[in-house]
Formats: sequence, C-alpha cells, structure tokens
Amino acid sequence: MLDPKFYAEQLGDLEAALKRRNASTEIVATLKDLSSKRKEKILGVETLKAKRNQASQEIGKLKAKAKTDPAAAAEADRRMVETRALGDEIKALDESLAALELELQAITLRIPNIPHASVPSGAGAEGNVEARKWGTPPKLSFEPKDHVALGEALGILDFEAAGKMSGARFAVYKGAGARLERALIQFMLDLHTGEHGYTEVIPPFLVNREAMTGTGQLPKFEEDLFKTTVGDRELFLIPTSEVPLTNLVREQILEPGTLPLYFTAYSPCFRSEAGSYGKDTKGLIRQHQFQKVEMVKIVEPSKSYDELEKMVQNAEKVLQLLKIPYRVMGLCTGDMGFGSTKTYDLEVWLPGQSTYREISSCSNCEDFQARRAQIRYRAEAQGKPQFAHTLNGSGLAVGRTWIAILENYQQADGSVVIPEVLHRYIKGAPGFIEKGSDIIIPARF
Repeated sequence: MLDPKFYAEQLGDLEAALKRRNASTEIVATLKDLSSKRKEKILGVETLKAKRNQASQEIGKLKAKAKTDPAAAAEADRRMVETRALGDEIKALDESLAALELELQAITLRIPNIPHASVPSGAGAEGNVEARKWGTPPKLSFEPKDHVALGEALGILDFEAAGKMSGARFAVYKGAGARLERALIQFMLDLHTGEHGYTEVIPPFLVNREAMTGTGQLPKFEEDLFKTTVGDRELFLIPTSEVPLTNLVREQILEPGTLPLYFTAYSPCFRSEAGSYGKDTKGLIRQHQFQKVEMVKIVEPSKSYDELEKMVQNAEKVLQLLKIPYRVMGLCTGDMGFGSTKTYDLEVWLPGQSTYREISSCSNCEDFQARRAQIRYRAEAQGKPQFAHTLNGSGLAVGRTWIAILENYQQADGSVVIPEVLHRYIKGAPGFIEKGSDIIIPARF
C-alpha cells in the first residue's frame, strides 16, 4: 500500500508511475472522485458535529434559565429534539463515510508500488538491463541434454508418478535427486546463517488472509494461490516464505536498536501459475510445488538500497560457490513485481536450453508492505513510530539450482559431477559414487 498522499495530493505522480509500469491509469480518475467525495463527507460530518456541540452548550444555558423562565425550558426541549435529529444525520454520514473508506481501501490495495527513479522504463523482459556477468558458460564437447532428459535417464526424476498422484506441474525426486535437493537446502541455509548474518526460521506453510494481504499477494493475485477451507477456517498455502517471514513483525513497533532484522527460511512454495498457461510446461522450471530458500530483511529506510545490493551479493555467493555461470539483471518497470520499487534478477546459464534463466529475484519494497502489515519502528527512544522498509529475495530457488547443476555439470556419458562445495552434504550417501576427487551421480547405462 502506498503513502496516502499519492491518493489525495499526488495523483499526478501516481498516474505517471502507473504509466511507467504500463498499468492502466483509469483508477486515478476513480480515486480522484472518491477522494473528493470523502473530503465532502468529512467536512459535512465535522460541520454537523460543530453545530451539535454549539447546540449542546446553548441547551445547557437554557436549562439553567429554565428554573425561572418557562419559555427557556420550552426552548431547551425544542433544541434537544433538533440536536437528536443532528445526531441521526451524523450517524448516517459516518456510516456513509465508513463505506466510502472501505471502497477506497479496496482500490488502493490493488495499486502497485511506485518504481524507484533508477529503474529503467520498459514494457517487459526485453527492457531489462544487464548489470554484470560471472563465470563462463561451459563449452561441452557433446550435445548437452536438458535436466528432464538427464534426470529421467539417471532415475532421479519422475514426472509420470507425480502426474498420477497430482496432475501436471508436479515432480517426484528420487534417490540421489532427492538427496541433492536436500543438500542444496542445507548448504544455502548454512551459508546465509553462518556467513551472511540471517536468522533461520521454520515458519508455517499455511497462513491467513491478513498475512497474504500484508505482503501484497491479496487481493490482486488470489487466483494464483492455493486455498484450503476447513469448516469456516480459511488458510492459504504460501507461494513463498517471504509471506510468513515478513509477517513475523506484523503490527509491531520495533524499538531502537532492533533493526536491521535478517530472516531466512526453507519452505515448499505453492503456486497455481494461473497466468502462465502453456509456458514451461515441461520440466521443473514452473511447478505448482517447489522448494526455495528465502531471504527477508526489515530495515531502516535510509539503508534499504544498500541492503538490497548486499542481498543480491548474498544470492550471488551461492552460485559462485557452486561455480555456476550467471548474470545479474536490473528489471525494468514492466517486468517488476507488484510490490517492488526495484528488483534485480539472477539468471543462471542452462546448457540444455542454451540460455540464461531466472534463479533468484531480490526486491526492495520500501514501505509498501510495511504499511499493509503495520510494521513500524522507532529510530530513538520515545521517538515517533515510522514505517520500516522490507526486502525479499530468493537465496536461491532450490529446484532451479538443481537444474543448473545437472545441466552445467553433465558429462558425455550422462553422469553428473557434484560441485565440490556440496561434497560434505552427500559424501557416502546412496546413489553417489566417488571417482578420484570427484563425487558423481553415475549414469545407469
């Protein structure tokens, strides 16, 4: 949710920001109309209340005179009837104003964040700007396979079994494939907690509507969420642990010295992918259920852009230690998420597709989520509470990292070498063999 000044005083700035995002600006006229009506109703209520207060004072004086003046008593009674009528008018106006406030809130909850001035304008991914590259894509002496062909040939990936149980966009990891996924989760968590200063959290994977609204998934993206209902209780499966991690400090005023807060968590993530019909239907790229290690920061506003750069570096470190080539892309206005003011994507090289694909997205939301979730802090003791800034980023998407390892470390015989940094997590585990100083998933044929 944006600062209310954008809906009342800076509609021109809001309209310009929506145009930069390639979003409809029709809502600006609606906001202008509703804001005008709101001002009229507030003025009307205040005028009637002032009139009632003045009448009450005059009635008090008339009652004091009524002991000796019968006419004053009659006038007091008449004025009391008028005052009660004023009360009815005020109540009706208050109810009308409350309904209008709800209408305004429903609209404002669907308005995206304002892009930072440094974000390039653009309509979509073609407008993104490469910030830097790391590593060199491997030059394989054979035709590379994609992760689907590799995983199925190695017996570590089973889409058919998943389809029988759950339908399309689900997968079963088996044997060394499951152990590799688990090793990646542990490696990422160890790195972020041990070297980057994050506190590990195991959050709920089901959250309520208020939590989803706080981070911006609701109401706009409800069709993209999986929802459960038991009796009259409604809960949503999280699309990312950004949701529960950010809501850890929901409706709190954090005391001086509390910030910054860094949280990290592994979680399964659940997305219906309602808007991606026909896209990436093959393989693990776009699943209804996938694993991710998330990073969330709650920080002071003056430090949030420095913290964004650090968060990107935290995500990059994972790929650097795995020795997988990647590039960092600054997203343009048309490719950013709903709640973001500025986003960097990390895109990893996939030989099987001969292209870079997103593996992490790191965003600064400024106070957009904090306003929705009422996350505030005091800069000094007894100071006025102000909204914190929130940031989130993948550190990393585990399934896509799994893909990157299979495709970048594949061998001509169909086996896959495991990056050295993961050896301590899988050494001696079933499904892997040691070959000299390497640990590999051996080809079956």
